[in-house]
Amino acid sequence: MFRDSVAEPKGGEHRASDAGGAQPVRSGPADSPTKVCLKAGQITSSKEKLRLRLYVALLALDVVSIGGAFLLANLLRFSGLLVGSGTGLFFAILPIFIGLAASKGAYSLGVLERPQRGIRLALQSFFLAVAAVLGLLFYTKASADFSRVVFAVGTVLSFIFLNASRYAFGQWAGRLFNWNFTNRVVVVDGVHVFAGAGDILLQVDSSEFFSGSGKPVVLDRLGRLLKNSDRVIVACPEIRREAWAAVLKGIDMDIEFLAPELDRLGALEARRLGDHATVLISRGPLALRDRMLKRAFDLAVATPALLLSLPLVGIIAIAIKLDSQGPVLFRQPRIGLGNRIFDVLKFRSMRSDAGDDAGVRSASFNDDRMTRVGAFLRRTSLDELPQLINVLLGEMSLVGPRPHAVASTAEGLLFWEVDSSYFMRHAVKPGITGLAQVRGHRGATLHKGDLENRLQSDLEYLTGWTIWREIGILLSTMRVLSHKNAF
Repeated sequence: MFRDSVAEPKGGEHRASDAGGAQPVRSGPADSPTKVCLKAGQITSSKEKLRLRLYVALLALDVVSIGGAFLLANLLRFSGLLVGSGTGLFFAILPIFIGLAASKGAYSLGVLERPQRGIRLALQSFFLAVAAVLGLLFYTKASADFSRVVFAVGTVLSFIFLNASRYAFGQWAGRLFNWNFTNRVVVVDGVHVFAGAGDILLQVDSSEFFSGSGKPVVLDRLGRLLKNSDRVIVACPEIRREAWAAVLKGIDMDIEFLAPELDRLGALEARRLGDHATVLISRGPLALRDRMLKRAFDLAVATPALLLSLPLVGIIAIAIKLDSQGPVLFRQPRIGLGNRIFDVLKFRSMRSDAGDDAGVRSASFNDDRMTRVGAFLRRTSLDELPQLINVLLGEMSLVGPRPHAVASTAEGLLFWEVDSSYFMRHAVKPGITGLAQVRGHRGATLHKGDLENRLQSDLEYLTGWTIWREIGILLSTMRVLSHKNAF
């Protein structure tokens, strides 16, 4: 269904051929063709770290520009770099400047793509910072302690240095990275489309995407191909957009549709792909800062928790081995972030000869497959303890929607057949606990309502994420570690 091949472009634009597989092709400018090398099914490497490094470099350049300007003003006025009021003015202006520049977006993707915009934002922030410091000096009657010459010369030199350094950096970075700071993927399904320079065309046959028990496996493949994308645009017939939207809302990134019929409309939320309008239909629920904060919180809690629980882990492992034959740990494929499948770790609680890797049959009260030790582990939720390893590996989070087995059903229907919004829950990492669990929505999914209640809580969790809410859910979990539905 997917065909990973590499093509070296010969021109600035590429026309997608008829869909008949998935064929990633990186488009590049005529004078600088780009060749894509796919490894382990990934369409390309992430550019998020590149952008972060460039933002930090821009910040450092601004600090050096302003600092250098006021130190040079000291030198011109007092014949010494650190002699005079320039140093104090620099430390007064700098934090205000950085705060204003960051809030205005002076360290953002738009600035990398359009250096002139970055120069304008940086200068606006600088002059506002200068005005704030000047007002403060007059208000506190401290202006007599600072040299007017140093203030004036430092301000003028900062203007010149910020202009020159940002322009030079913007041109250097743009040429070095071919003005392409994002991975933009165009998923082509049954239509013809012209993509812009640097775009990656992923040709897909969607006939197997939207039905059948093999759907998670296909979506896992697609999720891995799109894993490091920053922006995904789907070009497909209008009749298939709804089905594509249902599965792609679980991808943790911006998802758009190419909509030629909107070319004549001035929609406020429209974006562009070449000469065509696109419609934004999904956005990753957590911004970069929130993802970094959530990951830091996971590591800060999971690492000491795992170390402190090692004696308990040893006791449980011995008990499992003495109680029944088989491995201590149980691995099962589950659907995770971006619809990508991973192996969840649990202490084995059932007989080895009664294993159910696909999760077709949910565990139930007085389940005949359960061992004696396993029943205790499930009642106390201790069987979930090895998932701290999944957290450290980055496959799970402490808090998030619980990962489901690929063949889980409710009333004989696969979960995504019960509710078309099911895959939206995979826009964040799955969790050891979640909002659904603290509300008591646990255990077997015998009825559609069992899934619908969990799904409603999971989607609620995606909206308005804060670290305090994360901590609150984790603390609330302590009350429900032992629960009537824990089996």
